[in-house]
Amino acid sequence: MQLNSKLSLGLMAALALATPAVAADEAPKFAYSFNIGATNDYVFRGIAQNKENPSVQGGIDLTYGIAYFGLWGSNIDFGTNAQNGFGPGRSKIVNTEIDVYGGIKPVLGPATFDLGVLLYAYPNGNDNGPSQGQAGDQTYVEIKGGVSGAFIPKLDKLTLGGVVFYSPEYIGKQGSVWTVEGNAAYELPALGPVTPTVSGTIGASYGDSLSNTVGATSYGKFNIANGADSYNYWNIGVTFAVEKFTFDFRYWDTDISHANNFCKGGTFNGAVNNINQCDGQFAFLGKFTY
Repeated sequence: MQLNSKLSLGLMAALALATPAVAADEAPKFAYSFNIGATNDYVFRGIAQNKENPSVQGGIDLTYGIAYFGLWGSNIDFGTNAQNGFGPGRSKIVNTEIDVYGGIKPVLGPATFDLGVLLYAYPNGNDNGPSQGQAGDQTYVEIKGGVSGAFIPKLDKLTLGGVVFYSPEYIGKQGSVWTVEGNAAYELPALGPVTPTVSGTIGASYGDSLSNTVGATSYGKFNIANGADSYNYWNIGVTFAVEKFTFDFRYWDTDISHANNFCKGGTFNGAVNNINQCDGQFAFLGKFTY
């Protein structure tokens, strides 16, 4: 499914008019931060990335004026090629994710725009394609455009935002994919040194509707959605900030069809094993940022 190009053009026009947050007579400043964390269940757009097992994560962020650049990594598990119907091999498709991202964040009034590029890399993966009895290349790129801010007068603790992602060739060589997200966050009154924030996200991914055949089985091109060319996902949770620590408790869910035990086995895991790959699931993340 293709989105109206006017959305992208409008966003680029707004970015062109936006002005940096720093005053014109101030030189841009360089800043950096490190973060390390752990989660019981790494969930990305409603999909468990490590079979509901714990993941250790960490990254570095650099900023210079309105420009930013970052690296982030996590251990993951997409199962073996055999479990995903590609071949007899028992080796995992991938076990590490490294994200590289960068862009600019201009400011116009209460709005902060975000125009960037993200590379999702999976080093040393067994993903050389069906001709080798393996999954398609997992590494992919997304272009990102978004805006967020406290737009409602007298509700400066409420932040609203929207973002659009576009990948010309999605993970596993599934064709082009558009992803649209809307989010909201409200900072509650502090409880001593603890600042709680309630937040939620609603998103949807729209994939290529062309068919894709793996072995003797024919799927929709967008295999993540169980043969459909789109799916919706959402989350709601609360984050507690204590100085340099944050603790996030979040519930995720999707509308992906569970036919043939898709979310509890089959394409994602092989035999049915009650792992909620894309069904309702709770995730806890603890992170330290310096």
